[in-house]
Amino acid sequence: MAMPTREELRSALFLKAALPLTKVIREKNPTIRRLTRNLEAVVQFQVKNSDIGAYLEFADDALQVGQGIHEEPTVAFVFGSRQSLNTFLAGGIALPAIRGIYRVDILVKVVPLLLALKILLPTANPKEPEKRALKVELLLYMVTTALSQLNKAGEPKISALVAKSPDRVYQFTVENGPAAYLRMKAGKTKAGRGVYTRRRPFVLMKFPDIEGAYQVLTQQAELVEAVSKGFVVTEGAMEYSKEIGMFMQDIEELVT
Repeated sequence: MAMPTREELRSALFLKAALPLTKVIREKNPTIRRLTRNLEAVVQFQVKNSDIGAYLEFADDALQVGQGIHEEPTVAFVFGSRQSLNTFLAGGIALPAIRGIYRVDILVKVVPLLLALKILLPTANPKEPEKRALKVELLLYMVTTALSQLNKAGEPKISALVAKSPDRVYQFTVENGPAAYLRMKAGKTKAGRGVYTRRRPFVLMKFPDIEGAYQVLTQQAELVEAVSKGFVVTEGAMEYSKEIGMFMQDIEELVT
């Protein structure tokens, strides 16, 4: 298996870890929920002449995120290269060709949802408690899914860790808040939301509150400093929690 390029890793993160978070944003944001309540459409994001893509499917007051190329999208954002797709999903300037551009009614409802994803960017530092809580929840889901997707995409460092790993669970939990986990075993990974209950976590990163989680997940506090300040309590193999922390920094670098 050839070593993936940086742009290949970025598109794996954007399409498979970040874009699916639009479902959470839609559920949590009353304005966007109202805006898309009666929407019946498929909005495709893809690289021209390739199978690289993902789509948002709105139907029956629900949103599903699919991977690959939909057979009959209502609107399609078609990018000339993988790099331009990545730039667009990272919040940068990249102008795609838009098939179905006449469906302005769909575009005006979907664009605010896409713009709301910018809360994931390291430069976004919301002050309102509810938005900070949303960013924590999104980052927990993003980080665990991104780590799994990086392994599946063949990122060398995390793939090396996973390849030699027995069945282990890395659990992230906010007290009275969201939780997510990453399970790895013999080269395979699976990310999930909530608390994994079938086995004791190999590493547990437990945050006492949203603010502590915010400081750690946004890289505003190094892990050692975060532990000393009480932002997080780490149980289990400390050296592996540090390794996961380093991977989190790699993810932040890839999405910017």
